[in-house]
Amino acid sequence: MARPHTTYRIIAALVLLGALAVVFVSLGNWQLDRAAQRVAIKTAIQTGRGAAPLRLSPATPARDLVPWRPATAHGVWLHKLTVLLENRNYQGQPGYWVATPLLIDQAANTAVLVLRGWLPRPMRPDEAMPGIPAPSGEQTVDGELLERVPRLFELWSWSGGSATQLPGKLPDAARPVPQVQNLDLAAYGKATGLTLLPAVLAQAPGVAAASAAGGTPLRQEWPEPSLDADKNRGYALQWFGFAAIAAVAWLVIAWRALRRKIKSSTL
Repeated sequence: MARPHTTYRIIAALVLLGALAVVFVSLGNWQLDRAAQRVAIKTAIQTGRGAAPLRLSPATPARDLVPWRPATAHGVWLHKLTVLLENRNYQGQPGYWVATPLLIDQAANTAVLVLRGWLPRPMRPDEAMPGIPAPSGEQTVDGELLERVPRLFELWSWSGGSATQLPGKLPDAARPVPQVQNLDLAAYGKATGLTLLPAVLAQAPGVAAASAAGGTPLRQEWPEPSLDADKNRGYALQWFGFAAIAAVAWLVIAWRALRRKIKSSTL
């Protein structure tokens, strides 16, 4: 007859191994979902970049604003509404993304928010902020469409912090060039009073030299999303392997316990 404490140990081991098998399978399925998401993103990028270039206007249908699609906008920069996006690194150097609306229809007060490029952050307290190029007159801007401004995780958002809130109204005399971690299109449109296209234009390289516009040259080298789905599939295979090991261990323990019970009942 099996001792009570031995029976309890067997039951505990079976419960633990069963739970581990379920957790490992769930983690494997999660990695497969991540792989599928990356495949979908890769397909969307290929579809968008393969589409015909789009000329942006107030009449552009929302269905045509496909992410990653080449697009062109013609208008006037509204430099007084520029916003800097913090913590955007370039080749390991901290800096900002410069976001400025381009007014494409003055009568309709319609604009498109343009990510103009990367600007280095001052590294010393006594170092002045680099000048932002401010070309005047009508401009033609080429780039790729994005669904929204790429977001960064905000740790302090869990505690209800407001360190990166956009001013309620722009321009703001207290913060001539606001610095925020993330920028929501709806909130930005409300603060500026502009009618914004429901997309963002990431400016392509090849803009005029900063010396002609006054300011530091901006770099238009935008980060690409990670598309390595094979890595996720490899992780999934590992998790499924762990689940198989846990399942085999569960079967071995259960079989031995059953054999022991049958043997003791025949004595």
